Amino acid sequence: MPRFVSGFLLSLFAMSNASAATLDGASLSAAWGIPFIGILLSIAVFPLVASKVWHHHFGKIAAAWALAFLAPFALAFGIGTAFGVLVHAMLEEYVPFIVLLAALYTVAGGICVRGNLHGSARVNTALLALGTALASIMGTTGAAMLLIRPLLRANDNRKHAVHVVVFFIFLVANAGGSLSPLGDPPLFLGFLNGVGFFWTTLHLALPMLFICAVLLALFYALDSYYWRHKEESRRPFLDPTPDTPSLGIDGKINFVLLAVIVALVLMSGVWKPGVEFDVFGTHVALQNVLRDGALVVVLLASLVLTPKAARAGNAFDWAPIVEVAKLFAAIFVTIAPVIIILRVGKAGAFAGIVRAVSDANGKPVDIAYFWTTGLLSSFLDNAPTYLVFFNLAGGDAQTLMTTGATTLAAISAGAVFMGANSYIGNAPNFMVKAIAESRGVRMPGFFGYIGWSCVVLLPLFAVTGWLFF
Repeated sequence: MPRFVSGFLLSLFAMSNASAATLDGASLSAAWGIPFIGILLSIAVFPLVASKVWHHHFGKIAAAWALAFLAPFALAFGIGTAFGVLVHAMLEEYVPFIVLLAALYTVAGGICVRGNLHGSARVNTALLALGTALASIMGTTGAAMLLIRPLLRANDNRKHAVHVVVFFIFLVANAGGSLSPLGDPPLFLGFLNGVGFFWTTLHLALPMLFICAVLLALFYALDSYYWRHKEESRRPFLDPTPDTPSLGIDGKINFVLLAVIVALVLMSGVWKPGVEFDVFGTHVALQNVLRDGALVVVLLASLVLTPKAARAGNAFDWAPIVEVAKLFAAIFVTIAPVIIILRVGKAGAFAGIVRAVSDANGKPVDIAYFWTTGLLSSFLDNAPTYLVFFNLAGGDAQTLMTTGATTLAAISAGAVFMGANSYIGNAPNFMVKAIAESRGVRMPGFFGYIGWSCVVLLPLFAVTGWLFF
């Protein structure tokens, strides 16, 4: 390495360490959240008003918003501070996030269910129920990628299929992952911070069963209506994938690889050797490095070992995960100042949010935690949002699991359930949308999808909050 390059990196390392230590969220203005709002509005508006521009240049637009935060931030607080924030966002949050998602996407995308079911209301409801049950075992991403293609094939002769995909996102890509740390990233972060593996199973079981039962019942009623009254069963629509009497599975080796992914995630939460690497002020634990490296190996193994016929049968391509990777890179960078401000509580520009979750005596208000965590998780990434409110409630896992159990349950439920409120609330939402659109389903735009969640989910969450929190 040239001497001037190594010297520059060493100087940058020193500046990032010193600056990161003195960066105070209380000194940050709420205006630093404008680039984050910008990327959210871009995701919402561009596909509606300039779909071709967005389709070809969404990565550049996302990068522009990231630079719109980093450049002024560097001028205001120094290059070292901006670089330290960037490294922290990438290594501490983005890289583990996207590596796990990419591994689950690749492995689940290598399991091909051969044959085709008849997309009746009963079959569709059964597939949604199966995916909901699998989501806490293999993650919302894994379950969604495993079943979205068979579900789309079963309904590819139907004129009205948008509601099928929307409810799939509600159930399989979100609510179904609420019973274990493997199900959804927020719960995994809680596990890494000391929350017991089966704690969420016990404390979120009733809210999860209530929400999922109501959603499945609503879906069955709605799908039956379309089937009977929109003449789906009588019109001679061309079926691109005719029904078959039996089903088969290609790419079974990927079930073994899914088990390896589960084991790696568990390893990183259980095995803590206490070894850390300081990378420009960000402390990266050895177990996390090994987990992410091994997940990349699993991804590559899936590509090598999966029969080509399995991926061809799934029409597997990288577009959905590439879109998620580019957009969430910008989201994780631009969300950094928002999280920093929230972490200082009442001393920061978002003090109103902090006051909203406590009573006059400073005690937590569970229903407020449920709604505040949930609504922010609808538009911020639900994993860091969970961490913010976890720490806001005290941050001690043993206390929160006992005397603060209802508060921790409210935070957990809000983060996981309300990730379904928008396409950006949880990464699998984007993937499912992209795959459905690639199969010809005209999915609602950003605001159209929020319209679905306002009509279906928000009243259900209101009842859930009243019953359980």
